[in-house]
Amino acid sequence: MLLFWWWELGDPCAWTGKGRGTLKMSPATTGTFLLTVYTLFSKVHSDRNVYPSAGVLFVHVLEREYFKGEFPPYPKPGEVSNDPITFNTNLMGYPDRPGWLRYIQRTPYSDGVLYGSPTAENVGKPTIIEITAYNRRTFETARHNLIINIMSAEEFPLPYQAEFFIKNMNVEEMLASEVLGDFLGAVKNVWQPERLNAINITSALDRGGRVPLPINDMKEGVYVMVGADVAFSSCLREVENPQNQLRCSQEMEPVITCDKKFRTHFHIDWCKISLVDKTKQVSTYQEVVRGEGILPDGGEYKPPSDSLKSRDYYTDFLVTLAVPSAVALVLFLILAYIMCCRREGVIQLVHHSSIQKSTKELRDMSKNREIAWPLSTLPVFHPVTGEVIPPTHTDNYDSTNMPLMQAQQNLPHQTQIPQPQTTELSPLLLLSGI
Repeated sequence: MLLFWWWELGDPCAWTGKGRGTLKMSPATTGTFLLTVYTLFSKVHSDRNVYPSAGVLFVHVLEREYFKGEFPPYPKPGEVSNDPITFNTNLMGYPDRPGWLRYIQRTPYSDGVLYGSPTAENVGKPTIIEITAYNRRTFETARHNLIINIMSAEEFPLPYQAEFFIKNMNVEEMLASEVLGDFLGAVKNVWQPERLNAINITSALDRGGRVPLPINDMKEGVYVMVGADVAFSSCLREVENPQNQLRCSQEMEPVITCDKKFRTHFHIDWCKISLVDKTKQVSTYQEVVRGEGILPDGGEYKPPSDSLKSRDYYTDFLVTLAVPSAVALVLFLILAYIMCCRREGVIQLVHHSSIQKSTKELRDMSKNREIAWPLSTLPVFHPVTGEVIPPTHTDNYDSTNMPLMQAQQNLPHQTQIPQPQTTELSPLLLLSGI
C-alpha cells in the first residue's frame, strides 16, 4: 500500500546497496520518507483518549475528514475527495456498544456521532471502543480505538433534573456544540442555577415515537435532560398548575410565561416536560441479608467423572411411540363407533349417500339432450269441457326443430268464434262517396 510513496521519494533498495543501487536518497528525502511512513502507520494504529464525567453528556464526533487520508488512492494536498464513508462501533471483544453509549449517522456523507451519559459503575474502568470506517467506493477499511476514561463528577447526580421535549430538532442537530450551547443558555436564563449540565439526549424514536412524514421538513423530536443544583424556578413549575394540566388533557398548549425565551430557536412541548427532585425521593434500596430464598455458596463447579454408565434409551423410545399410538387408536375406535353404530352417524351417512346419488343423477341428465318437455308447457285441461288434453307431440319430439310459434289446430270440442263478415261494395258507390 505504501509502495507508491516509496517510489516517489526514491528507491529504498539504495539504503542497503542491494538491487538497483543506482539512485541515492538525500538526507532530507530520507527524513520526509520516514515521517510519511510514521504518519501513515500512526493514523492506522493510533488510539484516542477521552475523559468524560459520570452523569454528564458525552459527545464524540467521528469526522469523515479524519479517515479520508487512510483510503487509497491517498489524496494529495489540496485535492478534495468525497467518498461515502460509514462507521461501525463496538466494545472491544463484544459485538455491540455499552448500554449507555449510542451512535448515529444519517447518511454516508455525514459525520457519525457517539453520545450518551456514562454511569457511575464505569468510573475508573477504561472503555475501549473499536471504530471501523468503511469506504463504500473502494471497499477499504480503517480501524481506530477510542479509549473512554470515565471520571467521577464532583456532585453526581445533580439533585434537580428537568427533561424537555424539543419538537423541531433531530438528535444529530441537537448534539452540535453550538446548538446545545444555545439551549443550555436559554435554560440557564430561565432557571438561574449555579451549576447546569446536560445529562442525556434521547431521540423521540427511541421513546416509541413515530417517524415523521417527509413533508414540510418535519423533525422527529428529541428529549434533552438537564440537571442543576438549585430548585426549579417558578416558570418551570407553571406546567403543574391545574389550568395548564387541563389544557394538556385537552391537547392544547399550556400558558408558560418563559416560553418566548425558547420559541426563537426551540419549540418545546411543555405538556411533556418532566421535573424530578432527587432530594424528595426515598431510597428503596435494602441490604441483602442471607437467609431463606438465597442459595448458599456451593463452591467451585465439579464436572461429572468419566466413569458414568451408559444409558439405554430403547425403552424410552418405545414408550414415546406406544403411548401416542394407543391414544390415536382409541380415538379412531370411538369415532368409528359413533359414525357406524350410532343413529346419528347412520343418518349422516345416509344423508351423504343421498346427496351423492342426486348429484350423479343430475350429471347423467345433463348429458342426455333428448329429455321430456317440462310440465309447465303441457296443457292441463280443456277450457270449456274440462277434459284432460294430451300433448300435441310425443315425448321423443325433437325440440330443436320446433317452430317458435305453433299453428293453432281446431280441437274436437273447441268452440268456434264467429268471424265478422265484410260486404263487398260497388265501385259506383265508392265513387259516389256513399
